[in-house]
Amino acid sequence: MSVGKSLAPQGPSPGVRPPSGAAGPVPGTTGAPARTALRAGGLLAAVLLLLAVLGLSIGVGARALSVGEVWHGLLDHTSPDYPVVHQMRLPRTLLGLVAGSALGLAGGVMQALTRNPLADPGLLGINAGASAAVVSAISLLGVATFDGYVWFALAGAALVSVLVYAVGGGRGATPGRLALAGAALNATLYSFVSAVMLLDTNSLERMRFWTVGSLAGARPDTVVAVLPFVGLGTLLALALARPLNALALGDQSARALGARPGTVRGAAMVAITLLCGAATAACGPIVFVGLLVPHLVRALTGPDLRWQLPYCAVLAPVLLLGADVLGRVLGRPGEVQVGVVTAVLGGPFFLFHARRAKVARL
Repeated sequence: MSVGKSLAPQGPSPGVRPPSGAAGPVPGTTGAPARTALRAGGLLAAVLLLLAVLGLSIGVGARALSVGEVWHGLLDHTSPDYPVVHQMRLPRTLLGLVAGSALGLAGGVMQALTRNPLADPGLLGINAGASAAVVSAISLLGVATFDGYVWFALAGAALVSVLVYAVGGGRGATPGRLALAGAALNATLYSFVSAVMLLDTNSLERMRFWTVGSLAGARPDTVVAVLPFVGLGTLLALALARPLNALALGDQSARALGARPGTVRGAAMVAITLLCGAATAACGPIVFVGLLVPHLVRALTGPDLRWQLPYCAVLAPVLLLGADVLGRVLGRPGEVQVGVVTAVLGGPFFLFHARRAKVARL
């Protein structure tokens, strides 16, 4: 028997409990519940922040309303503020809530699906595809209602999603190639939208909305009409959280965990199309919401999409409605469109992240 072997420290036999105070708990066995509680607490705080921004969105406008005036305007039909709240402020706020959640979820799913930290419905041209399809429908077919817009927006978003993925290299796509493919399609489609606007001056006022996103024209019927599409896309996106987690490990590992990569990718594209198409049909193309929010959330939750996507659904409306309120304050007595504000906020962040991550290298 070797002396070195006999002197080597021996671990406790299986099933034998170490004496009290002899050793601490096994690493990782007590951290998971603490992390879960912390994430749940953070999600609750995000919901409270969203409620505060919802109230701020209703209260801020051409005439500021106090908390009491907002409350009475919501509940008391005899209040002089009731028409203002229910006909203008509340539809705008609810549309920002629905569209913001849709864009945040779409950005989170896109970044997970493409493994591209710069993936965003606006940057990759998906919103531009929806806009181009709607502008074509307005100019060529005379479509003038949301019920008509939404189907063309969904078709345009789906077509551009496939084109970006194909031009970017398919399964061999890199973040840089996807960003370049999206930028090229984005520029082409917005050039097409501008050309149609110049040629069809009679529809110029209606089509101008499709170059810069806005919540100013929100109506109750638009909010109701967009809900089924965003609701279905939201349910599908949240159901894909676990399969997308598996897909992040590679196709072979995903199959070993029971996921079907082809089905997961197809379902993710359907979810992105529903969310982006509906949001763009309702409030026009809004960029950077789907880029900024997932990055912020990932720093709070880590890469687990089971937590990341709910956070995106809650915090993206905070960003969108906050930008809308900021545009109303800065543009008084008029307002700055929310699409302009998000572009101003998101542009520097995009350049900073692209430089730091060096994703421009192909």
